[in-house]
Amino acid sequence: MSRLGLWRGSAGPFKAAADDRPAGDGGPIEQAFFGHEGPVIHKWHHYLPVYDRHFAPWRGRQVRLLEIGVFKGGSLALWSGYFAPGSTIIGIDIDPACASLDVTPARVMIGSQDDPAFLAKVVETFGGAIDIVIDDGSHQARHMRRSFDLLFPFVADGGLYVVEDLHCAYWKQFGGGFRRATFIAKAKQVLDDMHHWYHPHGRAPAHAGVAAMHCYDSIIVFDKGREERPINSKRGGA
Repeated sequence: MSRLGLWRGSAGPFKAAADDRPAGDGGPIEQAFFGHEGPVIHKWHHYLPVYDRHFAPWRGRQVRLLEIGVFKGGSLALWSGYFAPGSTIIGIDIDPACASLDVTPARVMIGSQDDPAFLAKVVETFGGAIDIVIDDGSHQARHMRRSFDLLFPFVADGGLYVVEDLHCAYWKQFGGGFRRATFIAKAKQVLDDMHHWYHPHGRAPAHAGVAAMHCYDSIIVFDKGREERPINSKRGGA
């Protein structure tokens, strides 16, 4: 969750659980979260198995990971411990105070998630491609849409783009509302664009390469992949 402090009673009917450790051991990220004693991390519990499911193929590998929204730096520490040493992990935030968290193994860059020039510099720092993007930034509808359009084209084939806290899409203070122009609406457009082979309306260039969408409560994971025109054939029969 971002630095905005929206989970302290100001933006919704949610409270932290009195006993916040779920039953069972959970996966590696879930275990790391509940065993974490470093900088503050704030996550919804049901996100943790989603991370474990989708990040598992990347564990033990050097990855290029960008997290939008630094908060206290705890999640950057979590990713640094989960992925292999030598990974390039960068957090971005508009809050200048987050510059104090720019320590190895993760880096912090100060700028806005909807600033094309700034994001171009960030992508350049990664060498032109990113394996995993996690949007946990402002949660403002226009920022989330803009970040996706600017960054998804630079996600490497086989990479992931994760958008969190999509319940904010229904709250007015984040530019949200039911069936308004939020990231929920954009995700529906992406789904249409994935099926551009079958309708005459084309697709947005930024949506090229969406191989799959995995939708959960408040979180969507996009898989990046090479596009090939679907084919079909018949086998067997007399």
